[in-house]
Amino acid sequence: MTDNSIFRNKKAAYCTLGCKLNFAETSTIGKMLKEAGVQTVQKGEKADICVINTCSVTEVADKKCRQAIHRMVKEHPGAFIVVTGCYAQLKPEQVAGIEGVDLVLGAEQKGDLMKYLGGLEKRAHGEAVTSPQQDIHTFVPSCSRGDRTRYFLKVQDGCDYFCSYCTIPFARGRSRNGKIADLREQARQVAAEGGKEIVLTGVNIGDFGKSTGETFLELVQALDEVEGIERYRISSIEPNLLTDEIIAFVAQSKRFMPHFHIPLQSGCDEVLKLMRRRYDTKLFASKVQTIKSYMPDAFIGVDVIVGTRGETPGYFERTYQFIEGLDITQLHVFSYSERPGTQALKIDYVVSPEDKHIRSQRLLALSDEKTTAFYERHIGQEAVVLMEHAKAGARMHGFTPNYIRVELENKEGLDNNLVRVQLGEMNADGTALKGILCGKLD
Repeated sequence: MTDNSIFRNKKAAYCTLGCKLNFAETSTIGKMLKEAGVQTVQKGEKADICVINTCSVTEVADKKCRQAIHRMVKEHPGAFIVVTGCYAQLKPEQVAGIEGVDLVLGAEQKGDLMKYLGGLEKRAHGEAVTSPQQDIHTFVPSCSRGDRTRYFLKVQDGCDYFCSYCTIPFARGRSRNGKIADLREQARQVAAEGGKEIVLTGVNIGDFGKSTGETFLELVQALDEVEGIERYRISSIEPNLLTDEIIAFVAQSKRFMPHFHIPLQSGCDEVLKLMRRRYDTKLFASKVQTIKSYMPDAFIGVDVIVGTRGETPGYFERTYQFIEGLDITQLHVFSYSERPGTQALKIDYVVSPEDKHIRSQRLLALSDEKTTAFYERHIGQEAVVLMEHAKAGARMHGFTPNYIRVELENKEGLDNNLVRVQLGEMNADGTALKGILCGKLD
């Protein structure tokens, strides 16, 4: 049993890198420490404990994690340094060897952080406590409030897909999830705190139910009944797991927004096979068409990776042409990064960094065209916008149900409230539509 008296009046600093799932998990770690008496540092204060929650999706992510660790060690001299997250799971000894690091916790251990802290004594060399990938079984419930209006609710963790370019299954273990009843209760707690929007997060959320025998459709149906939550958004969901039943339910639901984020990764079937993805372009196109048939104004964001091994110039052109013909809203473009231990390293054809950059820029330009066209179609319409917390002196902003960013003049009493807005012209940098306030909703 941990003696919590040693934590009283201690201060902690947190650094989170990577996905919204990491932010939700850092929030849970912060709650554990707070319950033990640890306060979060304020600006200018020195911490007694530093927790760095890492990402390892690319080589650049690994580098950013190392930089973050060095920065925390420098900014908080003498603090007990804990590193967890994907980078910590994949390369524990490397992380433990960084000067100043005291404790490295793997995916199975981070939810039980308190029992590994001891008396917070600094160590000559970092201690790494991890489990092999096949022994990562625990689902740690997590829900965080962003610096805006929305909350992020972790519903699933891990992945069984083992795509050829990806290390996430090794970093997070096999697919597992919370129980619907527990997740519904977490949503009720968010509503009780005044939260109005929840984003469902996970590694492969469409695979929900592997550990409880439930389904993702049953989850969204249950969450839709929680009073007080105005909006839900579904984070990235695999196209082969986005069933027509889920799409149809979202179209008629009370609270799920017409907003989808679907990873494509490549618009060329040959490359999809090399990636070991579980769909082809025909299936992907059919999902987009189904969404648009139910919800013509739905926002559809799409992930694409450029420059993967095996992506010849001809294969990239097929990807470009396929995406050009899709009725989607925005692209999230990533350059392929080689990850140790992945099957993709066995593929011979290698794309140069220069070609990766050119391909990325072409797709980003295409994304801008599609987003601008989507925004312009809505100018002159009225929409309900959930306003977010504004920084002092800045214009307020919020989002329509279909995720159009809207800017308003800063007015008191609009934060975290639904308002009706007339959508006007696009702002100077093309990132939002200017709005005219029509009235606050009761």
